[in-house]
Amino acid sequence: MANVGSSIPRRQLGRYLKQAREQAGLSLEAAGEVLEWSRSTMYRIEGGGSPVKARDVAAMCSLYGTSPEMTSALIALAAETKANGWWHAYGDTLPTWFELYVGMESAASRLRHWEPDSLPGLLQTRAYAEHLLRSHPELAEREVGRLVELRMERQRILKRKNPEPPHLEVIVDENVLRRPWHGMADQLVHLHNQVVAEVATVRIVPRDAPPNYALTGGGFVILEFPTVGIRTPEPTTVYSESLTGALYLDKPTEVAAYAVCWRVLEGLTLNADRSADLLTMIVKEMQQ
Repeated sequence: MANVGSSIPRRQLGRYLKQAREQAGLSLEAAGEVLEWSRSTMYRIEGGGSPVKARDVAAMCSLYGTSPEMTSALIALAAETKANGWWHAYGDTLPTWFELYVGMESAASRLRHWEPDSLPGLLQTRAYAEHLLRSHPELAEREVGRLVELRMERQRILKRKNPEPPHLEVIVDENVLRRPWHGMADQLVHLHNQVVAEVATVRIVPRDAPPNYALTGGGFVILEFPTVGIRTPEPTTVYSESLTGALYLDKPTEVAAYAVCWRVLEGLTLNADRSADLLTMIVKEMQQ
């Protein structure tokens, strides 16, 4: 299994604790009141957003009435929530809400990424990433540098040998590929090379695509996880990012809604061969 640090154990522990609380018939607020924790603390623990101390897990299990065997298992799992992945070295600039995603991305076996406004970070060149991050008015130059390095480091999962790299499928809007700036031609050459090397499958929504609800929402990533060799399979999860945070959606109904959206988007795209041809044409136009 990939070096997922604490992300997956945190998520697993949070789900078990939430299930135990619900089986005990306690609301989030009621449990937090007894434990003397805020609702946000309870939500963060159950959502896998932070490491959990063994004594806190023991207190929750006592309140929920879990069996001694389950309590012992969850306390052991709590120890794993403190393990650090490679991305923790970037903790001085990495938002907490994105830290969880990086760990999940490292563990995923399949990534389906719709990005309406830019190219996905896993396929960006260094220059493209720098250009995007420098456009953010609140990022200092040092933070830009650190975040660019993080983005480049994340891309290593696409070339790893063991475990196999995730299957990356990307849908991007043609208008994103045609945005003019001095490094865009190099970015598109890199994108084309990734497609040729079968690192990623890229399909393009052409500029003349008809209006559709799937084009009006924000970008998202559907993450799927391996089911072999893992103690408890991680559920398929949808990641949706905003300026100040992110949503992690794993309820079957939520995932199903985004899966439908993905299929609709696929229906609006050019097929893989025509997308590759269009990408080549845009590169030639930019290099003239």
